[in-house]
Amino acid sequence: MDGDVKPRHDVASHEGPVWTGVAAREIHDLPFMELLFRAQTVHRQHFDPNRVQISRLLSIKTGGCAEDCAYCSQSAHHNSGLSASKLIEVQRVIAEAKRARDAGATRYCMGAAWRSPKERDMPAILAMVEGVKALGMETCMTLGMLDADQALQLKGAGLDYYNHNIDTSEAHYGNVITTRTFADRLDTLETVRQAGINVCSGGILGMGEGPQDRVDMLVSLANLPEPPKSVPINMLIPIAGTPLADAPPVDPIDFVRIIATARIMMPTSHVRLSAGRTAMSDEMQALCFFAGANSIFAGDTLLTAANPDQDVDLRLMSRLGLQPMEAGEH
Repeated sequence: MDGDVKPRHDVASHEGPVWTGVAAREIHDLPFMELLFRAQTVHRQHFDPNRVQISRLLSIKTGGCAEDCAYCSQSAHHNSGLSASKLIEVQRVIAEAKRARDAGATRYCMGAAWRSPKERDMPAILAMVEGVKALGMETCMTLGMLDADQALQLKGAGLDYYNHNIDTSEAHYGNVITTRTFADRLDTLETVRQAGINVCSGGILGMGEGPQDRVDMLVSLANLPEPPKSVPINMLIPIAGTPLADAPPVDPIDFVRIIATARIMMPTSHVRLSAGRTAMSDEMQALCFFAGANSIFAGDTLLTAANPDQDVDLRLMSRLGLQPMEAGEH
């Protein structure tokens, strides 16, 4: 998407200002201290700056995915050494969720490496949602593309959030994924929204994109009919056997800039500091929290990638005076 062109989808029903790439880039390119001050000011208008929402993520079906996402170890197109597994048992998911709840997580996210769920798997998926919901946790699923009937079934089972990242800008998207389009992603987000499920959608930094691509990704999210309730910002974890295995690291200041820009553009959304935290210093994470990040994934793995141990997170939060949010707190 060109920097001064408004997004292709209809924004007539959009809540709040319609962002252009130019306007968003002006925010992004502010002097760093000015950008952080503005982001923290916006953050304090909508959230307690010392509270962080904690989610836990479980891979309920790993590997063998038909999509060719260049960053992903779970794609059947890549030789990452990851073997495909079947959908895990419902009771095991509920037991894992209970452990996560008891350790302080308020939202449980379940991810399956699928292009889209098959009908034969829907009863188990729905039972997982119902079981986790019964524990008093918020529920989240990421299952690939959904049709309207599947979204309504998930809503009926009590699904609170559906994660479907747009990954990058529309212009850069084809360099990362060829098995589905950027429009397919937006269609699934609209299907989820129409079903009354909260949208969780963000992207990944470090996939060969430029600064304008990163800004345009945020423009696409902010200009949805309703901005996502949850916006995960991931830093690429290069994985051997994937096309992006040798991608250079993201500059920490550039990453914090995107967190701050996301906070300003989507002031009421939870901005999640997501994958890549094992490569971030405590100081970098602290800057991200100051810039408006107020959600993290806890636990030692994110689907198949490493994540800081929860004790490490809690120690850092303690040093920063940050407290976990309670279930249902916004």
